[in-house]
Amino acid sequence: MTPAAFDDADRRFMRRALALARRGAGTTRPNPMVGAVVVRRGRVLAEGYHRRPGTPHAEVDALAKLGGRAPGATVYVSLEPCDHLGRTPPCSRALLAAGVARVVVGVRDPNPLVDGRGITRLRRAGVQVDVGCLEAECRDLNRAFFTWVTRRRPLVTLKVAASWDGFIADGLARPAAAPAWLTGPAAREAAHALRAAHDAVLVGAGTVRADDPLLTDRRPRRGRRAQPLRVIMDGRLSVRPSARVIATTGDAPTLVFGGHGAAPARMRALMEAGADVVLLPSSHQGRFSVDALLAELAARDVQSVLVEGGAAVHGAFVSAGLVDRVALFFAPRLLGGGLGIATGPGRPLAEALRLGPARLRRFGEDVLMEADVLRGREG
Repeated sequence: MTPAAFDDADRRFMRRALALARRGAGTTRPNPMVGAVVVRRGRVLAEGYHRRPGTPHAEVDALAKLGGRAPGATVYVSLEPCDHLGRTPPCSRALLAAGVARVVVGVRDPNPLVDGRGITRLRRAGVQVDVGCLEAECRDLNRAFFTWVTRRRPLVTLKVAASWDGFIADGLARPAAAPAWLTGPAAREAAHALRAAHDAVLVGAGTVRADDPLLTDRRPRRGRRAQPLRVIMDGRLSVRPSARVIATTGDAPTLVFGGHGAAPARMRALMEAGADVVLLPSSHQGRFSVDALLAELAARDVQSVLVEGGAAVHGAFVSAGLVDRVALFFAPRLLGGGLGIATGPGRPLAEALRLGPARLRRFGEDVLMEADVLRGREG
């Protein structure tokens, strides 16, 4: 069924399902965010959304408010109903038991355990199933989940704060306790919101030594959502156990990636301080592949990573082609020199990562430019 076949009412109810799904942001991992609306003759009978793993899925949550029965109703659901037994029973069977006449699906679920099976079961039982209502919006809502399922790695967002002439720091030595901010308070709060929107925040050992960051979301009234996992790329395990990102593991978890040749004593010291340490196959200089790091994070159910730097880390992800989105905060300053956004071997011009249309937002004097990396035919 083509998107043109959906009417205004269909789109209105699917937008409501999307709004409900967003209520689960930050709590549903590794499950996707899903919302559902039960409608009969243009009137909403019940609504539901998925809250966290082990709780009812959106369709079941909505139907439960009707005693599990909704004969002749239409159910709008932002993601294909599941058809397998996991932590909860199959949603497709709950819909059949409820007696619904029609199910409008936003987007098909790429999970091999689902991937069309829920739609097929419903259609074989005589339920009208229409797929693709607001498909782009429904897909974008769970883009991290889709990347994790189909590519077996997290979605990667490259986040940078830079001067207008492309420098992230002046390169001058300074006390770690006295960071030099390029951007203003409003932009920094927006950066904290970006952290909250990702499962993990990643930096290199150089950033830890230079800035001694906490890498947490410190906005007021942030709610009860868990802090993102803090990830450090540190081939030689050179980060001190006294660094704030290590010493505060009681507030947020920290995972340090090192190379196989790292000193065992350093590994023990970091683990005794509360960090988790993973050693990856590496060169004699302690360098390891970004692919291996992302594969390990995916195995830990991390579906999205915000890469905050520094320049060598940015360069490693760009060179590997493992960037999906870019968030560049530009401060109205000119440094004329210093540390650029990315360093490393880079990519040939013909193989440069191409970006889609930019989305601009203003935060005080600073401008945030966001864009998606185009893949395949998009590029």
